[in-house]
Amino acid sequence: MSILLETKDLALAYGAFHAVNGVNLKVEAGTIHTIIGPNGAGKTSLFHCLTGERQATAGAIHFDGQNLMRKPAHARVGLGMARSFQLTSLFQNLSVRENLRLAAQGRDGARALNFWRRVDSKREHLEMADQILERLQLTARADTLAGELSHGQQRVLEVGMSICSKPKLLMLDEPTSGMGIDDIPIMTQLISDLGRDHTVLLIEHNMSIVMSISQRITVMSHGQILVEGTPQFVRADERVRTAYLGEAA
Repeated sequence: MSILLETKDLALAYGAFHAVNGVNLKVEAGTIHTIIGPNGAGKTSLFHCLTGERQATAGAIHFDGQNLMRKPAHARVGLGMARSFQLTSLFQNLSVRENLRLAAQGRDGARALNFWRRVDSKREHLEMADQILERLQLTARADTLAGELSHGQQRVLEVGMSICSKPKLLMLDEPTSGMGIDDIPIMTQLISDLGRDHTVLLIEHNMSIVMSISQRITVMSHGQILVEGTPQFVRADERVRTAYLGEAA
């Protein structure tokens, strides 16, 4: 078992309130690991600590053998973390293909800002964009402005932009949030597919999706881990059945 991401006694405090309170998390490489829990459980706050959006107030974060606690968000991206957010963050007035091309170009770091080279000189970025378009089932919408896509298609595109950086860890925060019933199976299949060549850390509220695609599930409550294990183990836990699965299944 190879652990890609590990936290030890991780905490995020705002005065006396602990949004994250002593979390010990291990994410195994090559798995889909899902975090569930009610609103206010600390799921998104945990993501913020992992990506550097918020500075954890105590504990440790180790990713691929490196200590992340003092590293800024951009440095964590450079080490192989990619994240999508609950709200879409696309270039609304650019085409679907151009959104993906820019995301692929971003892999070059400072070299991405070399304005003296023609766009078509970066053929590999366009090729990656087209490959991901096919994987997202958005090839037919390649020249459509991102802002003209349905909400569900925008969420799918955002996940596609995240994988343009070829991350070691793909972090998805409520990827099916606000999606229509027709788009959810596409996103579910996409995440399952991505799990074959990425490590995926997922926050998700749809229990049918969680149980069908996760290898491991962490249940959070009040900033702490309540239960952790396989989908079968978590489903059988009486506290989880009562608090979450019974009302969300």
